[in-house]
Amino acid sequence: MPTIKVKDGTEIFYKDWGSGQPIVFSHGWPLSADDWDAQMLFFLSKGFRVIAHDRRGHGRSTQTGDGHDMDHYADDLAALTAHLDLKNAVHVGHSTGGGEVAHYIARHGESRVAKGVLISAVPPIMVKTANNPGGLPKEVFDGLQAQLAANRAQFYRDLPAGPFYGYNRPGATPSEGIIQNWWRQGMMGGAKAHYDGIVAFSQTDFTEDLKKITVPVLVMHGDDDQIVPYADSGPLSAKLLKNGTLKTYKGFPHGMPTTEAETINADLLAFIKS
Repeated sequence: MPTIKVKDGTEIFYKDWGSGQPIVFSHGWPLSADDWDAQMLFFLSKGFRVIAHDRRGHGRSTQTGDGHDMDHYADDLAALTAHLDLKNAVHVGHSTGGGEVAHYIARHGESRVAKGVLISAVPPIMVKTANNPGGLPKEVFDGLQAQLAANRAQFYRDLPAGPFYGYNRPGATPSEGIIQNWWRQGMMGGAKAHYDGIVAFSQTDFTEDLKKITVPVLVMHGDDDQIVPYADSGPLSAKLLKNGTLKTYKGFPHGMPTTEAETINADLLAFIKS
């Protein structure tokens, strides 16, 4: 399997298919590069080079005990882009991956980056603070950690079967395959990485990162996102970005790149080509 070894010895698994302008995909918590199947195949067929990695502790990457914070996530992504010598790349991040993309571009500069896309992404900051009164209380995230520690396998069954894909909404038609694939990806990763990752995605403040970014960034968010609530994320990120565009999807859930792939892919393609 293709991997790179980063400076602390962690091995990061990645996929690298095709040729042409590179699109780099950063996945959400607690998933893997496999969560981008619908995007990877679509953009490969459109003549792009598509790259996706498993974040440290996730999927097929090393189940290291430490380094589960946004600085390490961004540095691992920078190591991958340097290893592959990517230029003029479009970076697409979903959920936690959106935070990773924002932090990577701000921390490592824009010399290799053409554009960014934040999908259902965690920035500017998820947790409620004095500066972020619309955020979720810290107790919400403490509860996620408690559920993970108590019975990770059941927790990872309930999340995709319910709020992640909006399958708990009236009239929704759950896909058993999608639910099981989420569970499969989650259980491949390490419990410690996922436990610490809850703090990383909820308590990191990306405000200054977003202000630094000058490349065009598309912010895509569903207004029925039950994981990263819309009002305290997408619109605020778009305002902080120098060159940000907000696209709001009525009724779409957090996991919209999977359940609404046709719409999301078409809009991504239009933005990349614009």
